[in-house]
Amino acid sequence: MSWEVSEFWRGWIEVGAWVIAGAWCVRTAAAIEHMPEVEDLSVLEWDVQPQVEASLVVVVPAKDEAESIAATMDALMAADYPRMKVVAVDDRSTDATGEILEEYAQRYPGHVEVIHIEELPEGWLGKTFAMTVALANSTSDYVLFTDADVLHSPSILRRALAYVELEEADHLVVMPTPLVKSRGEGIVLGFLQMLSMWASRPWRVKHGKSRRDAIGVGAFNLVRRAALEEIGGLEPQRLAVLEDITLGLRVRAAGMRQRVAFAPGLVLVHWAKGMRGVVKVMTKNLFSAFNFNPLLLMGACAWIVVFCLLPIAGLAWWGTLVPSLLILCAMGAAYRTVVMWSGIDARYAWLYPVGAVAFLYALLRSMVAVWVRGGVVWRGTHYALRDLRRHNSPFQWELVVAEAKKGKGWRE
Repeated sequence: MSWEVSEFWRGWIEVGAWVIAGAWCVRTAAAIEHMPEVEDLSVLEWDVQPQVEASLVVVVPAKDEAESIAATMDALMAADYPRMKVVAVDDRSTDATGEILEEYAQRYPGHVEVIHIEELPEGWLGKTFAMTVALANSTSDYVLFTDADVLHSPSILRRALAYVELEEADHLVVMPTPLVKSRGEGIVLGFLQMLSMWASRPWRVKHGKSRRDAIGVGAFNLVRRAALEEIGGLEPQRLAVLEDITLGLRVRAAGMRQRVAFAPGLVLVHWAKGMRGVVKVMTKNLFSAFNFNPLLLMGACAWIVVFCLLPIAGLAWWGTLVPSLLILCAMGAAYRTVVMWSGIDARYAWLYPVGAVAFLYALLRSMVAVWVRGGVVWRGTHYALRDLRRHNSPFQWELVVAEAKKGKGWRE
């Protein structure tokens, strides 16, 4: 009887291995085929001026960013787009961030405006409130939300606006190039980049009906101000931890024109120092991506174990050897595919199990940290879990738009 049971489970394991291999091959083949369809703004074709020079405000929220803010501001001041103004928001900084920003305002009058926030109102995340204050104190055709540790090339604003104008887009995300300064960073970020093709398909963003492929990136979220005002500004997402992704979800749910582009080497960002630093940064964000639902997060952990780690064990048994090899080959091809825009060395694919384990640890660490603290602690501010749960569901924006359409007209 035990032998019959053993044979039964062996059969199911083999079937499961082939199903996983098939899923990997299909997703990787789609990425290889369609990723080149995503526009590359670094090519000569986009080294042009927009036909109409729309006004642009670059919003830079900064809290305790004294180490990086000068480099970010220097890069923005070197931009070759004439109708650009930077609104930098000193969000309750306790270091020299405010003083550094004031120096730039004095050095570039009319091009740099600094706003100082002394207190955070209840019911707001600090960064989102800073961005909202910047919006309220500026006027422009377009707004670029970026972070205080991002380096923009002199031409990227001009190239991005030329692309937005041609596509008549409401929202453009330019995928940043990660600055990898250590092996640990490369291992974790390489795995994360490869894994991201399961979360969203950049080549599907242009298709308005593909709701689940919405994208938002804090390093470069360019939005038409009128479109942002049409969806209610940032107030509806005032407690969304992943404010960049949430903005993309809201624009997508409203049926607006969203685009994503690559620009290798033109938007640079250094996540954090070393593997430990990257994991620490992700601690704030990861649990919120699952609306603070432990079952959803544990399901994601199980998926990573089954789809990414078990195939290694499958190499030890003849019944699963071939599908396991197919999975590993597909993962290697996926690494090479994302390299064309991420710039992360594809050779980190050989160490992907380390990246997978580190990411699993980051997921579990994020969940435990939120439970222990009763919420999210970021940059010295505590945000209660009971408040965050109501504002971090990735599925709520479709319902919000549906209710808005019932109550008033909405652009289709």
